[in-house]
Amino acid sequence: MPAELGEHRPWPKPAPYNWQPRAQPTKSTPATSAILAKPKRCENLTLNDWLTVFAYIDKHPDLPQDQVVSYFSS
Repeated sequence: MPAELGEHRPWPKPAPYNWQPRAQPTKSTPATSAILAKPKRCENLTLNDWLTVFAYIDKHPDLPQDQVVSYFSS
């Protein structure tokens, strides 16, 4: 094996990254006195809950969905 193939020059080390912090974006929303509504906490229904809902729907077939939801939300 010739000596030229086994020899190589080392790569030059790269310069460190010139990191600069970004400027924080300014808020373009106006100040308001409105109180944000708290999101409702969603809970998963158990199998018993689902069976209760479907039993109620079977007893009241003409009831619209929004009335069924309001019945069980209280």
